[in-house]
Amino acid sequence: MSTLIKNGRIITAEQDYYGDIFCQDDKITTIGEKLNIHADTVIDAKDKYVIPGGVDVHTHLDMPFGGTTSCDDFESGTRAAAFGGTTSLIDFAIQAKGTRMRDALDTWWGKAEGKATIDYGFHMIVTDLPDAHMEDLNDMVREGVTSFKLFMAYPDVLMVDDVTIFKTLKHTSTTGALVCMHAENGNVIDHIVQKTLAEGKTAPIYHALSRPTTAEGEAVNRAIALSEMAGAPLYIVHLSSNDALEKVAEARDRGLPTYAETCPQYLFLSLDDMGKPGFEDAKLVFTPPLREKWHQDKLWAGLQKNTLQVVSTDHCPFCFKDQKELGIDDFTKIPNGGPGIEHRLQLLFDGGVNEERISVNRWVELCSATPAKMFGMYPRKGTIAVGSDADIVIWDPLAEHTLSASTHHMHVDYSMFEGQKIKGNAETVISQGEVIINNNEFHGSLGRGRFIRRDAYGGAWG
Repeated sequence: MSTLIKNGRIITAEQDYYGDIFCQDDKITTIGEKLNIHADTVIDAKDKYVIPGGVDVHTHLDMPFGGTTSCDDFESGTRAAAFGGTTSLIDFAIQAKGTRMRDALDTWWGKAEGKATIDYGFHMIVTDLPDAHMEDLNDMVREGVTSFKLFMAYPDVLMVDDVTIFKTLKHTSTTGALVCMHAENGNVIDHIVQKTLAEGKTAPIYHALSRPTTAEGEAVNRAIALSEMAGAPLYIVHLSSNDALEKVAEARDRGLPTYAETCPQYLFLSLDDMGKPGFEDAKLVFTPPLREKWHQDKLWAGLQKNTLQVVSTDHCPFCFKDQKELGIDDFTKIPNGGPGIEHRLQLLFDGGVNEERISVNRWVELCSATPAKMFGMYPRKGTIAVGSDADIVIWDPLAEHTLSASTHHMHVDYSMFEGQKIKGNAETVISQGEVIINNNEFHGSLGRGRFIRRDAYGGAWG
């Protein structure tokens, strides 16, 4: 199987040039001008951008939460990702308290195998780490699971104490694994939530109003202090507020290996989008919650200054009907999460590149190159180079599209960005050298996605 892409404008994090790309089987083998090579498939990319496939390092497919399960599994979720130009993702396996990490990894392999349509890896969520099980961390690294997520929120469910966080960080400082942190002060938030409910405030907007930005900033600051004591790098997930951003900026100014991602929902939505009648606001209940609109400009500045290195989705969809409605009388029972796996590149291109907030190179850097680097997949993923995987997107910068539940491919009954018009979209998506999306039609197959055995954290990338 061979593919020749001709006449495209090739854009990576570092380069922007015109050329042809030849792929043999699942690898890029030749890049040059006016290549005269026979290929099984020839694609004319004239007037199009040719970019590395997107890498989404924060998704939750087929994930149990709050008495239900996220409504995209590894079939529908990876297919929707591909429609949006994402060709690799990293999902989260969840260690149940009192069990071994190996059990969780086996469970999540079972969820993905035979279903995933693009390549995938796993982070391991650590909920329980007695001294007798410290070897589990080494076992995961040997399996290519080279990152661990810990929660400072959700008491009695996912939250761990500072000692567990420190032990994990100290261990990863010697193995090269990377700790990802959900940073909110869970105990204080829980107190505010209970007080809010006692006052009879049960509507969805109180989910956001009971999780102040200072609770995020405090937890980010504490996580950074613990990582500094442990001598380990730290990656803050789904950063949503300026309070947290300032703490990351201070740490980086001191030379600490502190990194952070944000998500499209925090760049394009705010509390101004809530306050709808009835129960509609439940569609925008996720954690951390939406913030006041002025935080958006601060987050864009963080992307421009490289205080934030990655944009991921935190895709964790629950249908409005039957799932979000579990919390119709109590916002604490609304499953936390929203759908976004399909729209990350579209939104960042339209709101970033078209609005001249970021360059096309920075767009690729945020959505492909840096996530691949941070999580041990570069240069196999995240770039266009000889020897890299043939994961390539032909991007039409002029294609106009309206985001809507009626047209998206995610298995969820609403869109967080319903009615938003964007310019720029994936026209052709190639994964492992195979065209799997062309002109909004899926040509892939069930289970073709491969597990990515990732290398350890590669050092100070960002």
